[in-house]
Amino acid sequence: MENCIVKIEGLKKSFGSLDVLRSVDLEVDAGEVICIIGPSGSGKSTLLRTINHLESPTAGRSS
Repeated sequence: MENCIVKIEGLKKSFGSLDVLRSVDLEVDAGEVICIIGPSGSGKSTLLRTINHLESPTAGRSS
């Protein structure tokens, strides 16, 4: 899709034996507003840090 500004496919992030993100798929189009909600420790900040290339994914792709 040409309006896609964020695309994540099969994203996985682990810290040692702890899987924080498992097989995350996400597409955000230009002009779209999304909210990421969940309990403490569910991986919200890790997802955002991976999207912003502040963390390297263990597997998968983000662009």
